[in-house]
Amino acid sequence: MPVVSIRPATPADQPALRQLFLTTRRIAFHWQPPDAFQRDDLDAQTVGEALWVAVDAQQRLAGFIALQEADHFIHHLFVSPDHQRLGVGQRLLQALPGWGHHPFQLKCLQRNQPALAFYQAQGFRKVGNGDGPDGAYDLLEHTARATA
Repeated sequence: MPVVSIRPATPADQPALRQLFLTTRRIAFHWQPPDAFQRDDLDAQTVGEALWVAVDAQQRLAGFIALQEADHFIHHLFVSPDHQRLGVGQRLLQALPGWGHHPFQLKCLQRNQPALAFYQAQGFRKVGNGDGPDGAYDLLEHTARATA
């Protein structure tokens, strides 16, 4: 696994975050037209959320996670195509404050099968579903570990 470090996002990260968000969504949501996504979407979609970034040994952005902290809701988790399948997403999840002690939820589009498989491998389970503007989604939850 490549060496990555996780830290809170800073304003200096914004240009790279915007580009990663744009690029990865165009790949992940391949059924959408490319112009459905804009470079500034990140700013509008993460207002009031806590963001953490994963950076590699060369300080390149490897991925990020956005959290609505009050309700432990993971709004976004995206990993750069160059860093996928290397444990970056898992590291981002494990870096969340309270991971393993609080339940966390997220919505994942049903058409995004690779993401659903990733979340299931991380211990998330389906607790509901629904339809949103981007299509049908599953509501997934990662429960807190029991303490002895």
